[in-house]
Amino acid sequence: MNISKFTLGVALFASAISVQAQDINQAKRAIDAEQYESAKSLLKSIIKEKPSNGEAFFTLGNVYLTQKVQDSAKLYFQNGLSVSDKGLLNNIGLGQMDLDANNSAAAQAKFALVTKEMRKKDFQEYIYIGRAYINAEKPDYKSAIDILNKAVAINSSDAQLQLTLGDAYYGNGKQNEAYVAYRNAFQADNTLLRAKMQLGVLLKGAKSYDEALKAYNEVIAINPNYGPVYRELAETYYKIARNKPSQAAANYKTAMGYYDKYMSLTDYSIHSRMRRADFMILVEDYVALEVEANKMIELDKVNPRIYRYLGYAAYKNGNVDLAIKSLENFINSPGNKAIALDYLYLGLTKIKKGTSADGSSIEAAALQAGLVDIKKAIEMEPLAVQDLSEVGKNMFSKKLYSEAAALFEFGANTKESTTFLDDNIYYGLAYYYANVYKAKDAKVDTVALEKSIVAFNKVLEASPSYLEAYLYLARTNRLLDKDDAMVKNYEDYVAKTMEAGAEEVAKDAVKAKIIESYNNIAASYANTDKAKAIEYFNKTLALDAANTYANESIKILK
Repeated sequence: MNISKFTLGVALFASAISVQAQDINQAKRAIDAEQYESAKSLLKSIIKEKPSNGEAFFTLGNVYLTQKVQDSAKLYFQNGLSVSDKGLLNNIGLGQMDLDANNSAAAQAKFALVTKEMRKKDFQEYIYIGRAYINAEKPDYKSAIDILNKAVAINSSDAQLQLTLGDAYYGNGKQNEAYVAYRNAFQADNTLLRAKMQLGVLLKGAKSYDEALKAYNEVIAINPNYGPVYRELAETYYKIARNKPSQAAANYKTAMGYYDKYMSLTDYSIHSRMRRADFMILVEDYVALEVEANKMIELDKVNPRIYRYLGYAAYKNGNVDLAIKSLENFINSPGNKAIALDYLYLGLTKIKKGTSADGSSIEAAALQAGLVDIKKAIEMEPLAVQDLSEVGKNMFSKKLYSEAAALFEFGANTKESTTFLDDNIYYGLAYYYANVYKAKDAKVDTVALEKSIVAFNKVLEASPSYLEAYLYLARTNRLLDKDDAMVKNYEDYVAKTMEAGAEEVAKDAVKAKIIESYNNIAASYANTDKAKAIEYFNKTLALDAANTYANESIKILK
């Protein structure tokens, strides 16, 4: 059979196009499986063989964006812009970078350059733009849904479109719509395991952890080598551990085992190892994190992000000098985006470095240096105060009252914090006890005690049933020589306690506090109203007939 040169040439050209498409689809499958290094290698080969393939540039740039390597992402997007085949897609990648830089107008202008060149039946570009809105550092799910619905109007049955729409709905808090979209995506393409996996993610988000685990196991039954499902299993067991503290250690171990399985099915690149390090922080495995961070430094001595991991681990493991050096290296490296936790751990490490071995004293300079960094952390993220509460309580237990107060002050002024009530209680107590146990020749710190008054009043506002606050208000006002306020606070304490009933009043600890109240009220009247003073001393004697202070005082008053 004779084949003409023309026919052979067409056949070879068609074959080349088919291989090229197959290669990029292979790269996309690797990306879906989170095998990013394999995907990058494939895409670079495609670009080398066909430098005009704009979609390959765009896809490769997106991989680098996923790995947060912005300079490489930008380079491939910019290089891809000028190529002849689908080069305009790279505007979408650059547009996402504009979104990351909070420049929505620039992003929309770049997206418009793409959409104005679309033909009537084109819709893939809408999916890519929707994904850019979803993947931005500050996702815009509403804009993603709006643009994706334009694709729905053209081809609603496309599996990737339905998957992306599901992600947009899920991010926007529309669980039912997300479920329908994920289900539609898997029905349209039953090889699209991510869509089926996301049904489990929805259940995890709804705290239906057992059902989520079943959904993930269904994915594993189809393909036990699909790596991302093991990451979801790891994250679900992490959530279970957080919700069942008594079983946390076992569930953290299970979670880490699944994460290692995920790593074995994806890659062990420096970027993947950093994702694993992020997970180690979540499960609080700081000993392993310090080992892993040191290994990563051997692999990549110039990647500053590794110093964050080393700093966190060293802080948790008590290696203060290494922690300070590592965190300062990270924060001061050009181009790094320090977060609140970086400054928080740096500040706490500086304080720890200045703390004596037995924890009984802290150098003033170390405390002040640490507070500077802690303040930076709270300015960036006000709820960072929640991480200070346990540290403050530990200082309080060591009788470092003024130092503890300096930490509790941040939380005591952050009403949104989950530790707000506790922090105000300890803040008030810390300054109160700092003045009770002050040096004999030291004056009462009236400014600090006034802060205690404010704190205890905040406690009563937030929790009126916390009667101890009345008691400590009275004691604090007594230190301030404010007799009228003291008397009112003690009276309020007694009245509120009496409302709790005779059984409560009969408790020895409560009775002692009521006697304290009566005796102090009586003492405040001793010089101005003897009859009133005797009346309150007699109330004491009704509870404790042998009370020495009340008996002796009545003798003097008579």
